[in-house]
Amino acid sequence: MTIMQMFTQSGALAVLGMSVVFGFLIILTIVINMAGQIIHALGSDKDAQTAPSVGKSAKTTPDGIDNAVVAAITAAVKARRNE
Repeated sequence: MTIMQMFTQSGALAVLGMSVVFGFLIILTIVINMAGQIIHALGSDKDAQTAPSVGKSAKTTPDGIDNAVVAAITAAVKARRNE
């Protein structure tokens, strides 16, 4: 077997290997998208969207940031500066 034949065979094997991996990734992407559509169609994703968070106060800033969190951060920064 000559060097040129070995290079040709190794190139063909490399292309075959990359094609198999690429095909697997395409199939994996399709399966994940289909699973997401099935979960959305069954309504199983609604639990995560509508579940109330524990201990969340009703008052928030216009940006949607909890006022209690802002107060805690402000107190921590003030305490650190006073040290």
